[in-house]
Amino acid sequence: MRMELYHCLNRGVDKRTIFLDDADRKRFVHGLEIFNDVKPVENNVYFFSKTTGSIESIDLRGRYERPRKRKPIVDIHGWCIMGNHYHLLVSERVEGGLTKFLMKLNVGYAKYFNKRYERTGTLFQARTKKIRIESDAHFLHILHYIHLNPLDFLKGASDWRDLRIQNRAAALKHLERYRWSSYLDYCGKKNFPGIITTNIFGDFFGNYRHAIETYIKDLEVESIQDFLLE
Repeated sequence: MRMELYHCLNRGVDKRTIFLDDADRKRFVHGLEIFNDVKPVENNVYFFSKTTGSIESIDLRGRYERPRKRKPIVDIHGWCIMGNHYHLLVSERVEGGLTKFLMKLNVGYAKYFNKRYERTGTLFQARTKKIRIESDAHFLHILHYIHLNPLDFLKGASDWRDLRIQNRAAALKHLERYRWSSYLDYCGKKNFPGIITTNIFGDFFGNYRHAIETYIKDLEVESIQDFLLE
C-alpha cells in the first residue's frame, strides 16, 4: 500500500476547551497509543507506569496486566495538543486504518471527558478534518506548522501565523518547555517516543531543532495557507 500522509484536526464543540489540565492531556496521549491497534481496546483502566515509562493497565477486577504487544493501524508522524483542539500527522498501515483510529481516539476521549466532568452529549464539533499532503511545499512546512501551534500561548508570539514573532529565542525555549507535542522527540529528547514514527521527517530534516530555528527566521506560513485546517 502506497503511503499517503494526512494532516488531521478536531476541536471541541462550540470551540470549547477539551484539555483542561495535564490529566486530560495525559489521557489523550494514552489514547494515541492504546487506540492504535487492530484489536479493540479492553475495558481496562490505563495509566503511565513511573517505573517503565510505558502504558500499563488494571482490569475491572483489579488484576494488574502488562501491556500486550500491539499491531498499529497507523503511523503517527507528528502531533500537538492545544486547549480546544488537536493536530495529528498520520499515515495508514492498513486499509481503513486512519478512519478506524480517529473514531476510536475521539470516542474514547469523549467517554473519558464526559465521565470525569459529569457531562453528556457530543464533545467534538464534527468528524475529524483530514487533508492529504500532496505537494512538496506542504510536506516541507506541515510538521513545523504543527509544532509551532503552542506559540499561541506565548506572549509576543501568538501572531506567528501572520509572520510576526517578536523574540525568536524565547519562542524556541517555549517550544522546548511544552511537552504536549512531538517536538521534543524530534529534537532527540525522549518525551513520548513510543507514539511516533520519526524516520520520514527525521531523515529529511536531520538536526530538527536547527531546522525549525531556520524556519522561524524565514517564516512562510502564507505559502501553505490554503492547506491549513484551522
